[in-house]
Amino acid sequence: MNPKRYSAAGRRLIWFLAAALFVLHHDFWWWSDRSLVFGFLPVGLAYHAAFSVAAALLWLAANRFAWPEELEAWADEAPAETRQPATHG
Repeated sequence: MNPKRYSAAGRRLIWFLAAALFVLHHDFWWWSDRSLVFGFLPVGLAYHAAFSVAAALLWLAANRFAWPEELEAWADEAPAETRQPATHG
């Protein structure tokens, strides 16, 4: 396992893309457009479907390229006796 698979530039890029998606989420430019995509899907709904795919891909990229593996290593190194058992009730 690579102890550091992310870079500061990669993390900044993920944050920038997340901010861009936040701004693009407010799609006021489609509100009065009555055109249909594929003949049945309103353009605003098609935009949000594409937006959802873009958000999922960004989350995938964030997990793949900007997730700090030190957290995973720290959690794996914790002694078993300090972990709390799952309670069912």
